[in-house]
Amino acid sequence: MINRERLAETFTALVKIDSVSKEEGEVSKMIQGMLASLGADIVIDDAGEKIGGDTGNLIARFKGNTEAATLLLNAHMDTVEPGRGIVPVFTDGVFTSQGDTILGADDKSAIAIILEVLKVVGENNLACGPLEVVFTICEEIGLLGAKYLDFNTISANYGFALDSADTRGVVTRAPSANHLEFTVHGKEAHAGAAPEKGINAIQIAGKAIADLDLGRIDAETTCNIGVIEGGLATNIVPNLVKVKGEVRSHDDEKLAAVTKKMVSAFSNAAAAGREKSGDTEIPHVDTLVEHEFTRTHIPEDHPMIALAVKAAGNLDRTMTCKTTGGGADANVFFQHGIVTGVLGTGMQNMHTANESVRLDAMVDAAELLLEILRLHAQGDGS
Repeated sequence: MINRERLAETFTALVKIDSVSKEEGEVSKMIQGMLASLGADIVIDDAGEKIGGDTGNLIARFKGNTEAATLLLNAHMDTVEPGRGIVPVFTDGVFTSQGDTILGADDKSAIAIILEVLKVVGENNLACGPLEVVFTICEEIGLLGAKYLDFNTISANYGFALDSADTRGVVTRAPSANHLEFTVHGKEAHAGAAPEKGINAIQIAGKAIADLDLGRIDAETTCNIGVIEGGLATNIVPNLVKVKGEVRSHDDEKLAAVTKKMVSAFSNAAAAGREKSGDTEIPHVDTLVEHEFTRTHIPEDHPMIALAVKAAGNLDRTMTCKTTGGGADANVFFQHGIVTGVLGTGMQNMHTANESVRLDAMVDAAELLLEILRLHAQGDGS
C-alpha cells in the first residue's frame, strides 16, 4: 500500500527546504500542512524560544480508532551544514545531493516515511491506535529539542524513533555522553623578541592532549578531542586556547572515569606549567563538563522490541537488535521513561556530501512501520 512515487515526492520536497539547526521554521510549516490534512491535532511548543531558534518542536496527535495504548513516533527536522540550497539527485533508485551539500536524508527520510505511513492509514481507514508524533528541532546540536520538550504533555510510554541506517535493525543500546570544554590561560608575548616572557597556552593544551587515550578506549567507551581554537598570529605567544571534546560509554562508571582522566590531564599540564614558570596563577585551566545524554538499554524481550521483530517477520524479514555509539532523541525519551527503539531508514554516509538513501530502503522502512502500527492496533506491545 505504500505509494513509492508519493514517498519520493515528499522526500524531495522536504530536502529542498533549508532546515539547519535553529532554522527549521519553513520545513515545519510544510509538515504542519500535511499533518493538518490528515486530521492531526498540532501543537508547536516553546522549545525554539528557549534555544534561540525560529520554531519549536512539532507535536501531532492522532486519536486513532482502537483502544490500544498511545504510541510515540519521532524524527528530527534539523540538518547539519553544509545544508543550504540542497539539490536532490535521483539516479538508479538512489537519492544523493549534487555533491556540494549534504542530502538531508538524516532525518528527512524519516519524516517522509512517517508522513507516507500516516497517509496510507488515513486513506485506507486502517485500524490504528492513538499516536503522538514528535518532530523535534536541534537534534544535531545536542538533542536540544528533545531536552526542552515538556514531557508532561506526552502520554506515550513507548514508541519508535526513525534515525538510523539499518532497515533490518532496531537500536536497543546507545551510550551516555559527556561534553567537555577546557579554556587554557597562558601569557602573551612577542614570539620573536621575547618568547621567554610568554607562556604558550597551546603548548599546555598539547601536553594535556598527549597524555590522553583517544579513539576507542574499549568495546563500550570512546573519547575524542574535536575542536581546538586559539592563537592570534604566528609571532605572538598565545595566551588562550579552547579545547572541546567528549566521552561516550555504555557503562556510566567508565564514562565517569574517562571524564575524570581528561580533566586531570589538563589540570596536571597547567600545574606543571606553573611549576616551570614560577608563576602561581598562570597557566591555569577553566573546565566545563556537561552531561549531554543518558544511555539507553532496552531488553531484547521488551514488548516493543518484540513488536518490531514480529512486524518484520510478517514481512518475511529478520529484525536484529543493534548497539550504537551515537545518540538520538530516543536517549532523552528513554531518560524520561519512554522506552524508544530506533529504526533505520536506509540513509548512508550521514553528515557528508556523499550522503545517500535508496528509495527501496525507504519503502522497506515505511512497510515495516505500517505493519508495526497494524499490530499495535491489535494490542501487540501494549
